[in-house]
Amino acid sequence: MHLAQLNIGRLIAPTDDPRVAAFMTNLDRVNGLGKRMPGFIWMMEGSGEPGTGNTEAALDGDPQFVANLTVWEDRASLENFVQNTLHKKFMDRKAEWFETLDQMHFVMWWVPEGHQPSLAEAREKLAYRQTHGDSALAFGWGWPE
Repeated sequence: MHLAQLNIGRLIAPTDDPRVAAFMTNLDRVNGLGKRMPGFIWMMEGSGEPGTGNTEAALDGDPQFVANLTVWEDRASLENFVQNTLHKKFMDRKAEWFETLDQMHFVMWWVPEGHQPSLAEAREKLAYRQTHGDSALAFGWGWPE
């Protein structure tokens, strides 16, 4: 099994607004780093336009809601990328670019090797975690491996 993760955020401004420019101009850099990390398997891609990441995947018709959906060999690989690379510097600055959401916005779950989850599947996992809390079906960092 491999580990899938979904992280959703709502930008404080449209993607072309100067208030989120530092985030937008570094998307390709941070995503590219992730793709080169040991244990990286797959990432939901956007249009491929430079500096857009996957920001075209507006959620519920709101272009400021953005999603990151990836698959990793294991939890340790994902955690290494999140906590021990340039990604951490950007994660530490998330309050500059993202609104504080009033509900859970992150979920992990196990998928069969070779499976590339859809955004709809990922959102179902997030909804499950929001409703039922952490379980073997959908969990956060606090759930035991």
